[in-house]
Amino acid sequence: MRDIHMTEWDAGKTLKKAAAWMGSGTSGWPPAEDGNEPALGGNAPRARARPLVPAGSRVGPAVVFLYSHDTFGLGHLRRNLAIAERLLASGQFSVHLLTGSPVIAQWHLPPGLHVHPMPPVVKTGAERYAARDAAKAFALVKGYRSALILTLAMRYRPEVFLVDHAPAGMNGELLPALAMMRRDLPSTRIMLGLRDILDSPEIVRATWDEQDIHALLEQAYDDILVYGSQTLFDVVEAYGIEAATAGRVRYCGHVVAADLAGPASADQPPCWDQARAHGRPVVLVTAGGGGDGFALMDAYLTACRQTPPGTRHSVIVTGPLMSAEQRAALTAAAAGREDIELIDYLTDPLPSLRAADLVIAMAGYNTSAELIAARKRAIIVPRPAPRAEQRLRAALLARLGLVRMIEQGPDLAAQLAREIAAALATPPPAETAWAQLDLNGAERVMAHLTATLEARATANFTWEST
Repeated sequence: MRDIHMTEWDAGKTLKKAAAWMGSGTSGWPPAEDGNEPALGGNAPRARARPLVPAGSRVGPAVVFLYSHDTFGLGHLRRNLAIAERLLASGQFSVHLLTGSPVIAQWHLPPGLHVHPMPPVVKTGAERYAARDAAKAFALVKGYRSALILTLAMRYRPEVFLVDHAPAGMNGELLPALAMMRRDLPSTRIMLGLRDILDSPEIVRATWDEQDIHALLEQAYDDILVYGSQTLFDVVEAYGIEAATAGRVRYCGHVVAADLAGPASADQPPCWDQARAHGRPVVLVTAGGGGDGFALMDAYLTACRQTPPGTRHSVIVTGPLMSAEQRAALTAAAAGREDIELIDYLTDPLPSLRAADLVIAMAGYNTSAELIAARKRAIIVPRPAPRAEQRLRAALLARLGLVRMIEQGPDLAAQLAREIAAALATPPPAETAWAQLDLNGAERVMAHLTATLEARATANFTWEST
């Protein structure tokens, strides 16, 4: 990592402090960080590194918080990093990422990004979570995360607080910070960033009704930024967003990494052994973080046994979240095949994505958008559960003629064998087909934040409360 400011990194250490504080009966939170970080009360001073913002003019970059709960996979992290990269490149923003990703220390991060790691949790079902560290009580971990978010907001007093995906945060952990900012930091612009397809519209409506999300959107959020296109998926209509809130919805287009916007670099080779590939077509198989990618990869290896060795070169990226047992099973299944490479994970998948002749992947938001941006022939195998999100996205892209879609089932290996041969023999879609997806989401997020702050400066740094 380079030029990155990490704080609150030792999750185990800080959790012990949280537990000690909870049983101590004291009122200071959080505990002092070995004398280097003072405990903050309600009137905590701003961090010394934060520029002063006098009325009528802004000195230095504006502070932006990006909240990413990261309960499963890499999608939230990668989307937030794509946005952070654009904001930092503009020179107008000081960007802080609040993340629960368990792999943040291994990831390629934009220079200058301030990272505040939170203890990671895992999703165990629809709206159900557990601590990733089984020795920690979920209630304790959630309490610490919630207190950390609140404390950081008090300390840095961000001009913009952009929440990814979950209006109330993981299991409601954002609610104290949202309430505090609405009362004590009225000039903070609170925004929600939504990927377009969350789940089936019926499930989203029912969940939002149960959790009172419509009232939360109305009372807590100034803007709702949709990372998608209204012509392809209208979230206002699909999720029943009420008229009072719908006027704050802005469609930004899909968010992709900045590297996909420009030409490929010869200095960024793909992850596979190019000499070993011997000029054969390369099929890249990936499932994002890999936490639920085993079935797809196991079926792919079964499909490989139906093709003579050497027909193509296969590269399987298992992902950092796949279990050691599953990775070992795939390694055993690929043993003896010189035309199959297994890669643990990639911190920068774009060079490999660009160089592959065919990509086989699940239908996560980031992977799907990147495939379109890279103009790749692709076979999409959506996650079957617990949400309908990936099935809906894959079906939409297939209807647009951009990908081939296969549903997971007992005959997945046979379907893959047929579709791989057909995909490699077919030219990629025409440019007019690729252009159906707007991929300028990160640029539009930056433009919206810039316009918002400029309007605030014009109005003497005051915003009308809604």
